[in-house]
Formats: sequence, C-alpha cells, structure tokens
Amino acid sequence: MKKIYLFGNWKMNMLPDEGADYCRSLERRMTGSFYSADLVNICLFPPFLTIPATAAALPEGPVSIGAQDGFFEDRGAFTGAVSMDMVREAGCACVLVGHSERRHIFGETDEIVAKKMHKALSTGLTAVLCFGETLEEREAGRTLAVVEEQLSSAFKDVPHEKAVRMILAYEPVWAIGTGRNATPGDAQEVCSYSAERAEKEFGIKIPVLYGGSVNEINSRELLSQSDISGALVGGASLKVESFLAIYENYRKL
Repeated sequence: MKKIYLFGNWKMNMLPDEGADYCRSLERRMTGSFYSADLVNICLFPPFLTIPATAAALPEGPVSIGAQDGFFEDRGAFTGAVSMDMVREAGCACVLVGHSERRHIFGETDEIVAKKMHKALSTGLTAVLCFGETLEEREAGRTLAVVEEQLSSAFKDVPHEKAVRMILAYEPVWAIGTGRNATPGDAQEVCSYSAERAEKEFGIKIPVLYGGSVNEINSRELLSQSDISGALVGGASLKVESFLAIYENYRKL
C-alpha cells in the first residue's frame, strides 16, 4: 500500500482547550498497533491561536502541526497578518497556501498565493499549495485550464531544490463544505494532471492530495486512485473518530 497524507484543516473551529483535548484523544487512539508510520503522515491545521496548545498536547512525532495561512512579508505594518517566521516559530512544519476560502472569501489572487508559497518555502516550511476550479468553470469545461493557470503562477521561479518541500492539494471550490465531492474518476484525472505538471516542472514526484467534503464514507475509493496521495479533510477532521476512520478504512483496502 502507498503511504498517504492525512491532513486535517480545522478552519475557524477549536478553542485552545478544545484543540488540546482533541490531540490527547488522538494520541490515545494512535497507540499500539493502530498507527503505522509506513502508511500515514498526519498533520493538523488549527487556527493560529490554538496552535500553541495543540502543539504542547502532542508528543514528539508522529503528528505534526501546520498553519492555515501565512503572509509573504517578514514584519511591518500589516495589521492582522502572521508571518511565515511566526508560523515556524510557533512549532508548525507546514502551511496551507491558497486555500479556496482564502481565494474566494478573502480575495487572494494567483499572484498573492505565489508570493505566500515562495515565502513559505524560503522560510523552511512545507507549503501545501491548494488549487481548484469553481462550479461554473467545471461546467464550462475549463477545469484543467484553470488548474494549469494556478499551478503555472505558483511554480514560476521556484528553485528546484525547494520544490521537495511542496505538496499539492486539489480542492474543487464547489466541493468545499458543501457535502458534494468530485467522483473518484474526476479527482484522479485532475490529480494525475497536476502530478505530471509538477514532475515536468521540477523533475521530481510531488504528492497531490484531494480535498472537498472528504469523509470516512467516500475516502476509501478516493484514496484508492493511483495519483491521489492523501486527503485534505475539513469538517470530518473536527472529530477524532471520523478523522481517523478515513485512515482505518484505507488500511482495509
């Protein structure tokens, strides 16, 4: 079986005490024979204020902590922003870049996303680059064209030696928090295209995750696809049972 990435994006949920309780419960569930480092790489993405409590509640490995966002400047008059240095110093190993909610609610452009990704990589973080099309773009047959635009913008001027710290996450906008998800075949098509595009650009294989209403019911078939390397999970990651059920179902393949 291939090793998968199981990433949980808590979005604007979990106060510090709640995040710490979650992590203690997660640790208990992962003891014994349940967890295999050869099969899964787990990372949690709490809100900024919950990161310290979450990190403190986890032992060294096997679960890492990431941030949901980070800014492309190191410091200055950017009220409300959090720099990539701050993200790293808080104990994060990864950072999400260009999540669909950042693009479509907060108006982040491809240019801003590219700047954030470059800054994350230069800071030593693993950048999880999110991309995907809207429902209108899919219905117009523009899915791969949109994906190509987003990837080309983000890949531009990235040094090949830093690309090893990049992870891609295909998340169709119309499937985020809606209960709808791409069919396994549709997800495989875009993830395969994205993996090939990244390998052509950098000469290495870069993991491609799928995100979009992933849960313990649909994840098994999604993760069985050859070019889907894992899942970026939203709502189903807010409860330890439903989050780990995704991994448990994958083990049964």
